[in-house]
Amino acid sequence: MLLDSLRSVADRIANAASAASAAASRKKPTEPVRPGKKVRRAERAARHGGTRRAFPCIGASYNTGMKVGLSGAVALWLLANASLAQAQLIPGSMNVHWSEGAANCAASPQPPLQVHPYNARTFILRESLCATFEAPFMYLLTGSTKALLIDTGDVADAKQVPLAQTVLGLLPGDGAARLPLLVVHTHRHLDHRAGDPQFAGRPGVEVVGYDLESVQKHFGFHEWPNGLAQIDLGGRVIDVLPTPGHNATHLSFYDRNTGLFFSGDFLMPGRLLIEDTDSDVASARRAANFVRDRPVSFVLGGHIEENRAGETFPWESQFHPQERALQLSKEDLLALPAIVSTFNGLYTKEAGFTLLNPMHEMLAIGSVALLVLGLVGVGVFRYFRRRRREAAA
Repeated sequence: MLLDSLRSVADRIANAASAASAAASRKKPTEPVRPGKKVRRAERAARHGGTRRAFPCIGASYNTGMKVGLSGAVALWLLANASLAQAQLIPGSMNVHWSEGAANCAASPQPPLQVHPYNARTFILRESLCATFEAPFMYLLTGSTKALLIDTGDVADAKQVPLAQTVLGLLPGDGAARLPLLVVHTHRHLDHRAGDPQFAGRPGVEVVGYDLESVQKHFGFHEWPNGLAQIDLGGRVIDVLPTPGHNATHLSFYDRNTGLFFSGDFLMPGRLLIEDTDSDVASARRAANFVRDRPVSFVLGGHIEENRAGETFPWESQFHPQERALQLSKEDLLALPAIVSTFNGLYTKEAGFTLLNPMHEMLAIGSVALLVLGLVGVGVFRYFRRRRREAAA
């Protein structure tokens, strides 16, 4: 997409140069040269290539040629730099089979935590479906001076899921020489922050609060949800983008080194739960605009809730046979504004994504339940009234 944008810019420059050339060719010639010696000079000049005064179109063509040449040079420079930016991304592997859980976790116990090294400085962690049906993903990124952990999962008990021990064991160095760790969250929902207590009070570890005030203060967002922040890990910069809608505190993260976009529950292969439709649409537009001219290797979300056929697994299921891949694409992110714009506020299935508002859905279910109870109550009342009348007769 970046290359397409740059080609479009180059095309516009070339078109402008062509228009200038056409305009120059339509210019009226200068006033004829007066008879006499000047005519003879003009004729001699014509035989030797002319002068700019006798033949003004030659100067215009020269200038136009320079513009066309310059436009071509600019286009080539832009395309070369775009290709270089794409080539300079640090590659990684998504060749991983995530544990599918089990139909009976008691009979088929699973390791509580799965770790996949995307590359030597990027790790994807997932809590087992048997540890929690949420099975959230967490991401560990290391730089030369600091490490970043995005989300802490759904399990607080370190004996059940030893998240902190695992994460700290992946960091370079030991003891006081270990790389400092910054812990952040995509949003405040419990399944993305329950593991915070495992990191509390540990030396060299800072845990950013998950409430909106703490998020705004730490990252310096003074006009939420507008603005952009950065986390410098030392030779590795992470952009922080507000993306509320799923939740008012939601953030997404973009790693400039790998081109990975960490979208949390804002975009993932599963149910897109939307608390605020207007905010979600605005966030989708901001995110799409942000990545439009940036290289994106993969979009990595907070959960997988679909199988390879695009069907969602039953809610709270701890068994995900034929689970689809975690990674989404830049094209999915660019298409998100149009997808979210179709949401009716309750339940929508669009372009392979399931969108719903859990609060509205609960209210709708509650309203239907109350209506049914009301109808049952009316039926019971009429039944006993009829029985009393029959008894009185």
